[in-house]
Amino acid sequence: MDAVDRIVEQWRVERPDLDPSPMVVIGRLSRASAIVDARLAATFATHGIDAATFDVLATLARQGAPYRITPAELAANSMITTSAVAQRLNRLDGLGLVTREPNPDDGRGKFVQLTAAGRTLVDAVLPDHLATEEELLSALSPDERNTLAQLLSRLAANS
Repeated sequence: MDAVDRIVEQWRVERPDLDPSPMVVIGRLSRASAIVDARLAATFATHGIDAATFDVLATLARQGAPYRITPAELAANSMITTSAVAQRLNRLDGLGLVTREPNPDDGRGKFVQLTAAGRTLVDAVLPDHLATEEELLSALSPDERNTLAQLLSRLAANS
């Protein structure tokens, strides 16, 4: 019995008129998310960055050469919100990890491009990031990972 089981059991005793069973899944999902976030943050910190920085740089790197997209595409293809894009880009531009240049097809628009320094950083972080994720999932078999990924995808699609 873990902490989530104890919480659910306490609710069953205190409020027998309610079904606390959703807490089993949501509680474990929440605890697992906190563990994942903390472990990934530690990995990123060893490289002097945070998760949002990696997300932006990795999103640009995944685009392939010339490693550039619009800020709107960046927001759509990453885990940061559109409202956070400008602030994040200002910081990364100041660090020399990205540049912003005019979009010739849109007079007011810009392109965000990964610099050589940004690409070098992504290339250094990615193997450690993947190793941390592999370690986090090491208790699961490949079939269990696939099942979990499918279930989480269904859960996210239903939200």
